[in-house]
Amino acid sequence: MLVRERMSKHPLTVKPDAPVDATLKRMRDEKVRRFPVVDEDGNLVGMVSEKDLLYAAPSPATSLSVYEMHYLYSRIKVAEVMQRNVISVPDDAPIEEAARIMVDHKIGGLPVMRNGELVGIITETDIFKAFMEMLGARDPGLRLTLLCPERRGLLAQLASVVAEMGGNIISLGTFYGEDATSTFITIKVSGVDQEVLVERLKPHVLEICDVRQV
Repeated sequence: MLVRERMSKHPLTVKPDAPVDATLKRMRDEKVRRFPVVDEDGNLVGMVSEKDLLYAAPSPATSLSVYEMHYLYSRIKVAEVMQRNVISVPDDAPIEEAARIMVDHKIGGLPVMRNGELVGIITETDIFKAFMEMLGARDPGLRLTLLCPERRGLLAQLASVVAEMGGNIISLGTFYGEDATSTFITIKVSGVDQEVLVERLKPHVLEICDVRQV
């Protein structure tokens, strides 16, 4: 799965000279938490988040009146509070690469570029949705968490067990194990007897950690 398959296309943008108060209102009206900032030629020049806009507001502890605070706040422009060193991702990058960048840089969204042009935005919400799809979160089935040895051919063996029982694998995910010699595998299946499947999987795994119908 590539970024372009899960990004939001035609992202909402804002100009650098937009007032922060109007930008914050627009952000809340549109129910988004960040805007790419583009200049008159459509070039990406920054990113501004809801947090950036809120930090620009005068402190409630100030001696200014409400009217003075509102006046000063309305005079601040997006260019004064936006993030200029924008981290972006190409639209043909794997979606897990976008997730890695977000985690490594502790950011919640990335502008998506193609040949230097802004073509979309991908956010942590898009990543969560892809994660749900990968693990079949909305599909009913028998979900098992297995602690397995780090061994070539193991996934094929597990899939063969399910296939021999006439079952269907809805989803499968692998996660780091307790150390380099093991891995956790979460598998969701349908069309199998729970007790029989558990018994047939035992010879292939170190431990069956969790079994539940979901």
